[in-house]
Amino acid sequence: MPKQLDSSNIPKHIAIIMDGNGRWARAKGQDRLYGHLSGVDSVRETLKVAAEFGVKYLTLYAFSAENWGRPQQEIDGLMELLVSSIHGELASMHENGVRLTTIGEVNKLPVACVDSLNEAISGTANNTNINLVLALNYSSREEILSATRTIVEQVQSNSLGIEEITVDSFEKALYTKGIPDPELVIRTSGEHRISNFLLWQLAYAELHFTPVFWPEFRREHLVEAIYDYQRRERRFGKTSEQVIFEK
Repeated sequence: MPKQLDSSNIPKHIAIIMDGNGRWARAKGQDRLYGHLSGVDSVRETLKVAAEFGVKYLTLYAFSAENWGRPQQEIDGLMELLVSSIHGELASMHENGVRLTTIGEVNKLPVACVDSLNEAISGTANNTNINLVLALNYSSREEILSATRTIVEQVQSNSLGIEEITVDSFEKALYTKGIPDPELVIRTSGEHRISNFLLWQLAYAELHFTPVFWPEFRREHLVEAIYDYQRRERRFGKTSEQVIFEK
């Protein structure tokens, strides 16, 4: 644990918007897929360091529902990279106690991707060191709409009363059921937005923006983000005096 970090105040759940692969690649005279391929190294190191620090959930925004609008060649390359990365990293996930899960409309991905994901999810189900959550074909607005439809169906079938519609019952209808909300969200590449990512779950998350492109994101950048998080006072609507008293 780096000296500047408080080991008793490590976020339980960190979510990352992995941005800047294409721009990083273009700056080097390469195509966008080269950036995505290089980004796999960042995923590997970030996951390893997060597990080392005691982070229990790491959610990565890997492919948004809006990403289908990109050039077909890039989409095809991303799908192939997803399959090859899962197969290539499976042994390492077992070695490091990584449990893989996904959120999003994953069933709409190509069959090869779905099969590879299901195999990895099943194969790592008993690992307990850290949970890697991949957001794939993910849209937070669609997630909220889907949860709303589920709640409406439950009310119409009389399995849920209107007075029973609460934060807890709504969260059970989200893709992230059973996953704690992120305390820290990191976005790379200098952009300052959350791009339809975990809109419900980020209600009280701390946001950290870094100019570093995702393929260059390494241990020191994760340390910087966690250190930034630890310097924040998390009040959840209360006053500073109340927070200090509760401590």
